[in-house]
Amino acid sequence: MRDQNTIDRSSPDAKSQLHRLGTRAKKGLGQHFLVDRGVLEKIISAAELEPSDTVIEVGPGLGVLTGELVKKAANVIAIEADSKLASSLQKTFSKIPQLTVLNADVLEIDPGEIFAKERQSYKVVANLPYYIAAPILRHFLEASLKPSLMVVMVQKEVGQSIVAAPGDMSILGISVQLYGKPTIVDYVPAQSFYPQPKVDSAIVRIDVYPKPAVEVRDIAGFFEIVKAGFSAPRKQIRNSLALGLQVTSAEVVELLGQAGIEPQRRPETLSLEEWAKLHRAFMSKVKK
Repeated sequence: MRDQNTIDRSSPDAKSQLHRLGTRAKKGLGQHFLVDRGVLEKIISAAELEPSDTVIEVGPGLGVLTGELVKKAANVIAIEADSKLASSLQKTFSKIPQLTVLNADVLEIDPGEIFAKERQSYKVVANLPYYIAAPILRHFLEASLKPSLMVVMVQKEVGQSIVAAPGDMSILGISVQLYGKPTIVDYVPAQSFYPQPKVDSAIVRIDVYPKPAVEVRDIAGFFEIVKAGFSAPRKQIRNSLALGLQVTSAEVVELLGQAGIEPQRRPETLSLEEWAKLHRAFMSKVKK
């Protein structure tokens, strides 16, 4: 007789699995469980896993993706905030030595601390909760020990924002593209999940650079400029920067001139390199 806490990973019926565990999908944790194995295969393929790889999975949930990861990688670290699901995963995969389940909030874990003193290479493969997808991406991309690759499922609009080119840029797009090259692997319809979210999703692959795409000496200062620039995204860059930095329009026009940026442009049209030039101009002014 099968243990009631054992999850049948070959079954796409997430509802019955949750019922057997005596729980349900929690809206507060943004839980939507993948039930489409065709999508699962696309995620695994995009991750290009090698037998020697170490993988961090965020929000493993019912372990559908986890079960495939442990077949491909040498080590899998699954970080699950839901204590009941974390306990179930530990029981389900108790005979899989290469899996470690951590019942924790991923934003409170430093990736560097997971691997102790070793500067270990790792990949992140995950179906991210919609409501904290952006913070999780930045958490890993800004960590002292960054992943070499990320393959994540996010809300469709978030995925499009991540890969956007100048003309449709956003703070999220800049924060990801500074650290890696993002591409959309495929779009995923809402019916691929239980319960169905109200929006479609996207599988995004991020090839992380060895160093930032543009030279930025002060990352925090750089993003202060970016956030100021987007404080009023529908306004011209000179107006939004003046508002965000709380300086005069004349001062902003001077900075923009030094960076070679026309003051009438809108913040979403600026490239990553132009934001870096603007930050350097600002830093030069501060030093005077």
